[in-house]
Amino acid sequence: MMQSRTHTCGELRLENAGQQVKIVGWMENLREVGASLGFAVLRDFYGTTQVVVETEDMMRAFKAINKESTISVEGVVRERASKNPKLPTGDIEVVPTKVEVLGRCRYNELPFEINRSREADESARLKYRYLDLRNPDVKKNIILRCNVVSALRRAMTEHGFLEITTPILTVSSPEGARDYLVPSRKHPGKFYALPQAPQQFKQLLMTSGFDRYFQIAPCFRDEDARGDRSPGEFYQLDMEMAFASQEDVFAVLEDVLPPIFAEYGAYNIASSAPFRRIAYLDALEIYGTDKPDLRIDLTARDVTALFEGTEFAPFQGQTVKAVPVSGCTLTRKQIDKLLAEVEVQSGAKGYWFKTDETGAIAGGVAKFVDAEKAKSFLPLEPNTLVLLAAGPLAVKTIGVAIKTFGPAVPGHFDKERYEFCWITDFPMYEIGEESGELEFCHNPFSMPKGGLETLLKAERGEIDPLSIMADQYDLVCNGVELSSGAVRNHDPEIMVKAFEMVRLGEEDVKKKFPAMYNAFCYGAPPHAGIAPGVDRMVMLLAGVDTIREVIPFPLNKNAQDLMMDAPSEVTQKQLDELHIAVTAKEEE
Repeated sequence: MMQSRTHTCGELRLENAGQQVKIVGWMENLREVGASLGFAVLRDFYGTTQVVVETEDMMRAFKAINKESTISVEGVVRERASKNPKLPTGDIEVVPTKVEVLGRCRYNELPFEINRSREADESARLKYRYLDLRNPDVKKNIILRCNVVSALRRAMTEHGFLEITTPILTVSSPEGARDYLVPSRKHPGKFYALPQAPQQFKQLLMTSGFDRYFQIAPCFRDEDARGDRSPGEFYQLDMEMAFASQEDVFAVLEDVLPPIFAEYGAYNIASSAPFRRIAYLDALEIYGTDKPDLRIDLTARDVTALFEGTEFAPFQGQTVKAVPVSGCTLTRKQIDKLLAEVEVQSGAKGYWFKTDETGAIAGGVAKFVDAEKAKSFLPLEPNTLVLLAAGPLAVKTIGVAIKTFGPAVPGHFDKERYEFCWITDFPMYEIGEESGELEFCHNPFSMPKGGLETLLKAERGEIDPLSIMADQYDLVCNGVELSSGAVRNHDPEIMVKAFEMVRLGEEDVKKKFPAMYNAFCYGAPPHAGIAPGVDRMVMLLAGVDTIREVIPFPLNKNAQDLMMDAPSEVTQKQLDELHIAVTAKEEE
């Protein structure tokens, strides 16, 4: 027996017929058939139960209750004359002898119909998130999240990892995004920062003698929202291993993730170990992205030589990339519409030509294509569409084209599966778009391949610094980057030399990362780790398009909590205690 009830609203079955029961929940609706006959639906966390009203007094009692009020119903279970096979409780109904209001809904009108809340405006859903979550279809994503997190914890513990929580109030450090700063009351003019990730702490745990660490870690980054990224706060399966290599990290995740994806995913097929490995530069060359969706079988190739001396101005003197799409019966109008979507997403125009049923080239830029020469570059079977892109954005454009046309042309997209891959060998450095100078490409804590000797060669001018690869890797699933990881740079000498490449000396390293630098000077083990995003993982498992569907109380795209009205103004007293003055922005 459960507190305040004998059964849940999803529990009663035909074998309970004749029993006196008490159920509680929200009154979902009341359907009146006559003055003394009606059907009420009671909903709780576990399901729904039909309550049949058969007297005028009981009908008056139910009619006085607004929808979404919480009520208690006592009565007798009986077999339904008209069964509903779609419901677990569809064989029975409860004939009430007593109804009691436990929590009255004081509004006659709701912001949206509970069971159709996903059709409502997102602002309304977020403002009334507690109502949105009453929708079983919305709630099931949060339940899925709980089950997945529990499975991850269980799997990591079975692999010998210890769950250790790291600080939320810490120091600001340059990790690639804007920090959320917290003013210190006791230390005027100084600020804590919410961690963008537990990066430094987990590496410090390795230097402290812990061998395997993990946590479901909250991370805070002041960045813009997008479909697979929530502004403000997100969670990741953070892990680190001492005396470990890339292979050790790969082995753990290749063992942990596939069973969880196969069990909890919208699709029950997931890649088995070992996951496919693709070097970063190869991924750009073949798929036009470092986040390839391997469910799509389309690949790119360089056809610059095909257009040497071309009269088509957009291709003159440019690198030209092509993607052949076999078995394509799309019309010119359909192709142009999809390419317009590609242009919006990539910022550059895409082009095309195709072969007809006889294999003859026609349409798009066909008049600029040497048909015989093209056959030596491309598999031009009948009904083959060739997508083209040129110029500085050719790689990005062709990558977007693959992801756009793959699902649109039958036979090229095997949707119902989870395809993992590792992207490896990232460049250590790049030329900054704003600075025009050498900068870290990704994680400054990654070990450069070749170690100190490689950095010294670059310093001596024997190799191009841009040719240095980092011992870094990304885990990608179905075109979504789940995480980045790396073999860490645990040697102070190599760390200082790596930072000198970007014009930061030993004193700068000591100032920016004092704890980690000093800890490494006391003998640090080689270590490696990774941190798959929990929110993105659950988004993929639930088969939804936005990360906000799998977060209990998400912020909106502008990083606002419409339900709690955050961020909000605070009192002058609070500002004074924190030694903060708010200045109005001057109007231009």
